[in-house]
Amino acid sequence: MSKYEGCQLFAGLASYTGLETDQFNFIVGQLAAMGLATLYRTVLHPSKTSTAVRHAFGLVFGLCIGYFCFGFQALHLAGLPGICYVVMVTQNVHVMHGMVLTVSIIYLSCLHLHRQIYDYGSYGLDITGPLMVITQKVTSLTFSLHDGLTKSEEEMTELQKSHAVYKQPSFLEYFSYSLLFPSLMAGPVIFYNDYIDFIEGKSYVKHQTSSNSKTVMVQEPSPVRAICQKVILALSCACIFLILLPMFPIRRAKDENFLDSTSIVEKFWFLTVGTTLVRFKYYFAWTLADAICNNCGLGFNGYNKDGSPNWNKISNVDIYQFELATSLKQAIAAWNKGTNIWLRMLVYERMQKYATVLTYVVSAAWHGFYPGYYLTFLSGAIFTFAARVVRRHIRNYFMESKEAKLLYDIITFAITHFVLAYITFPFVLLEFWASIVMYNKMYWCLHIGAVLALVLVPRFVPKSQPQKHYTRGSITSALREATFNSVIRGD
Repeated sequence: MSKYEGCQLFAGLASYTGLETDQFNFIVGQLAAMGLATLYRTVLHPSKTSTAVRHAFGLVFGLCIGYFCFGFQALHLAGLPGICYVVMVTQNVHVMHGMVLTVSIIYLSCLHLHRQIYDYGSYGLDITGPLMVITQKVTSLTFSLHDGLTKSEEEMTELQKSHAVYKQPSFLEYFSYSLLFPSLMAGPVIFYNDYIDFIEGKSYVKHQTSSNSKTVMVQEPSPVRAICQKVILALSCACIFLILLPMFPIRRAKDENFLDSTSIVEKFWFLTVGTTLVRFKYYFAWTLADAICNNCGLGFNGYNKDGSPNWNKISNVDIYQFELATSLKQAIAAWNKGTNIWLRMLVYERMQKYATVLTYVVSAAWHGFYPGYYLTFLSGAIFTFAARVVRRHIRNYFMESKEAKLLYDIITFAITHFVLAYITFPFVLLEFWASIVMYNKMYWCLHIGAVLALVLVPRFVPKSQPQKHYTRGSITSALREATFNSVIRGD
């Protein structure tokens, strides 16, 4: 068992609250980041200070928070981007991006394996969390730099165009971007152009209005409302997680008595509730991180139709869309949104063959080497292919009326969440054989169903002609109008 190397100053207070020291330090670090973010946005506003000072502020306090939470392990926070920086500035731009991806994944993988060997199955705070975010940053930067310096606009996709970088960053720009404190501990991943716009105060300039052919600068909106909404939401998620998860511990899936004494329906119910409650831990950390970024001025994304500012540009997760998803595609798009963009930018849009499978493989390697991860991602690939086939052949039959569309949405909502529980519990359980035993007890029913759908649906169900899409009667639309939309989205 590896020993936690972070600051022990609050160990006594942590034990008093019932939290582990690493968990308490994470909360303290994020609260400190929230306070520092206020200074970033006000005292160190771009109109009041130089870009060099803003770069240095984000870098220095990123290192301080890293050392507070991880002790001397924080050296890795500089080590991984440091090695990648050497590769970036010394190698040919045509191969540099691939080399940085290889080096960063190998570096991260070594630490994943170290943790897996010496602290197997632990959910404690670990240096690999921030390094996963840093890996996303340095690799996305080098791929964007490669695109900007080697491709014409006609050769780039729209995503690549928006993130293309045309000038190699300086030492200070690179490391301040890599170690920026608001997103260090829990993301979200910030792409380089968005970071530079933030540092130089250009984030709001992109959202201008025109009046009588004259460009009028939009007044900088206040993020306070979005911050308060997200903090309240984060605290609510924390309460749900702490109170309810002990009633549905996912490790019960390894208990022989549970496996032998429950029906397949009860197993599905337990996995669905258990994995849902586990997600609230991520919702807490990610939503709080979103609020910190908003507090320093990051994440402004224009205005909503009602004129209110939208602060969701670099959001980690769309809780509302995920929990009410009616398809795997919709759920995946709402979960860890920055990582989805990162994978699309680096893998999916660049592969001519096997793009989906390779995207899942890279995602699994980035997460680590627990067997449960690979069971989840490989199952995810199978179900993604099956869902595409079913949707193409069946969905249009339900588009002929509002009632049929509503029925389709209700059915797909239920199926999506049962499938999510079925394929993601190994991700939480981590173990291979324990997951296989559970699948055996469930007769691999959904895997078999997915394979049958891939084989039989195209053969026996002809594609229907597209009908008018009724969306107002869907379960998503109905629930959108009925519940806490503004709090979830932070609009």
